[in-house]
Amino acid sequence: MSKAKLVYILSLRNAPADQAGQQIAYKGGQRYMASPLEYLARALDETPLGDAYSLEGIVTDDDPHSPRDRAALRDYGFSCQPGQPWIFPHGLTTQGKLLAGLFHPVPSEYRRLPLDAADRPAGKRRFERTLLDKLLTLQADVVVLDGLLVILDELVRPGAPFHRKIVNIHPGITRAESPYVRRGACATLDALHGAQGRRIVDWATMESVAVAPLFKTGASLHYVDNGIDSGEVIHDALRTGIDPADTILELRWNNFNHSLFPALHEGLALLAGQRQPLTESIA
Repeated sequence: MSKAKLVYILSLRNAPADQAGQQIAYKGGQRYMASPLEYLARALDETPLGDAYSLEGIVTDDDPHSPRDRAALRDYGFSCQPGQPWIFPHGLTTQGKLLAGLFHPVPSEYRRLPLDAADRPAGKRRFERTLLDKLLTLQADVVVLDGLLVILDELVRPGAPFHRKIVNIHPGITRAESPYVRRGACATLDALHGAQGRRIVDWATMESVAVAPLFKTGASLHYVDNGIDSGEVIHDALRTGIDPADTILELRWNNFNHSLFPALHEGLALLAGQRQPLTESIA
């Protein structure tokens, strides 16, 4: 049976906060911070996941003409360049293809406009149409979002060509009924505060209230809808213990390795359906 064609979409400007592809300080030593994309590339080569999927392209929405994006990516840049830090090792390949050669920029230029600008909605629609054209050109069967810092509208509505074909890997539990639910961009920090017995009620002012501490967090692979991490959950993993003394990067490393990578791997295996059993995960 033919492999499903997979396209990966991310915002590179997320990477510097995680120090993706670099050594980070960890409990008095150092550990390597693999990005989810690097994990997936290796899994496609080293596990049966590669029998079900072929990685066809990597789409980024960062805008080289945006001062904010340039500032966020001043160390990494907008593409893999010799001698420059990057989100995975230079020369990394997957399924016989150079990973750095699979990138396709689709800048979300509308973000340069003020939030209340009259032509911002039209700019957002143009961005999504361009993104749709790219996905169609790449013949995507499954689209994985990883830290995409825009909310999709037209692409994920019922009846759209990619409705229920776009999934998101999120570093937190997204089930609303779970006591461990952590949605949104600050999911890891939210979990760390939770282990310290606080819940942030206003992220602008960091106002908090006391709560019973929770010492675990996890990750979710879910379908993308028009909300923020509100789509139907495909698979999640609640496997990350939290030490209240963790730094944000220490917790981030733990959650990636104990929950997010397994949730991505096992969730994609579930999506593969009856193609073949896919239960192996790389260590």
